[in-house]
Amino acid sequence: MSHLIHRNLKAAPPVAVHGQGIWLTAADGHKVMDASGGAAVACLGHGHPRVLDAMRAQMEKFTYAHTALFGCESAEALADILVGHKPGGLAYAYFVSSGSEGMEAAIKLARQHFLEKGEPQRTRYIARRQSYHGNTLGALSAGGNAMRRAPYAPLLTDAFSHVSACYAYRGREAGESDADYVARLAAELEAEFQRLGPQNVVAFCAETVVGATLGCVAALPGYFRAMREVCDRHGALLILDEVMSGMGRTGTLHAWEQEGVTPDIQVIAKGLGGGYQPIGGILATEAVIAPIRDGSGSFMHGHTYQSHPVACAAALAVQQVIRDEKLIDNAQAMGRLLEQRLTERLGNHRHVGEIRGRGLFWAIELVADRATKAVFDPARKLHARVGAEAYRRGLGCYPMGGTIDGRQGDHVLLAPPYNVTAEEIGMIVERFGDAVEAALA
Repeated sequence: MSHLIHRNLKAAPPVAVHGQGIWLTAADGHKVMDASGGAAVACLGHGHPRVLDAMRAQMEKFTYAHTALFGCESAEALADILVGHKPGGLAYAYFVSSGSEGMEAAIKLARQHFLEKGEPQRTRYIARRQSYHGNTLGALSAGGNAMRRAPYAPLLTDAFSHVSACYAYRGREAGESDADYVARLAAELEAEFQRLGPQNVVAFCAETVVGATLGCVAALPGYFRAMREVCDRHGALLILDEVMSGMGRTGTLHAWEQEGVTPDIQVIAKGLGGGYQPIGGILATEAVIAPIRDGSGSFMHGHTYQSHPVACAAALAVQQVIRDEKLIDNAQAMGRLLEQRLTERLGNHRHVGEIRGRGLFWAIELVADRATKAVFDPARKLHARVGAEAYRRGLGCYPMGGTIDGRQGDHVLLAPPYNVTAEEIGMIVERFGDAVEAALA
């Protein structure tokens, strides 16, 4: 009997005892390729010596100091490597312990920004349906993941409302061009601003590439420029959640670099520290911070473990490895290979509706019928079957259900480390293809 509360209270998971590179080993000796980096976290794989050395060096100095009393060198250096060159105008960093905490900080920072500007009436946020922004109550309120929201709906704030995601596979109407679909979504966002009162809206929040909830859904060209224009027209902020899609995962350090826009606040986490220590954070522009710095002078928020010295040292080493080993270039090249191999293996499969993604962030959406896009019976839990079959074959992937509305739809996500090799990509696709076919048999 396990005394630990696991995700599944009816069956404890296998116990991992060793990790090296892309491989994880369970207590029973079963070796698994970590082809999704857990939840798109392990961007360098496991046991990278430079990261471990950096963590040891920091632990030998000191392991914790409260930020009300001390700063620390590792946090300052991490902020410098991320925003010292002011990418897209992002000039400040704030480090916490998870993506959920990062989203909470972004929500609060945006609100305080307007309070200090003399616009206290701005209390509303607009986000998107079938999105995911974290599991704390504020982040869950922002998210549109119907399945995760349902049990806690009475506890969630009504400060958030939701519009449609840019989900072309199912959202675009027959005969509708990309440009027309984007224009319709921009009109929907504008209508929501008008419903709420444009002067009352703090921000529009969106995942730059939607992660686990929809399965690696990138926006159509021009979408984020159109959303930015709506926000700018009404003086609201743009908050981009890149917890899963950022820090190199989609083939550029920031996913927004491929969209032609810059956020006012960006949320980061998974690829920031690669799983070596819990860490997340936000990046913000000078324009966001200035009213607070020049006003009260204090961000009214905080966590015991913010800017944790060991976590920041680990994340700094992860970012240095990504830079020094040119791993974003490798993510682009191996991402193209992964797309090619997935298309060759599953592109014509009668139950694979779409293969989609960017960089090393890919998913397949499973359908009962390709022509009609009809879904499988949710009770079948096809996504979970694919995950189980993959594990039997020595492959870790990230299966999810409720793609369409929190109940219907199945997809499975792959997110291998940025230092994955061509040989490993071949093994991933072979085992993944076999798992999909076995689950459908």
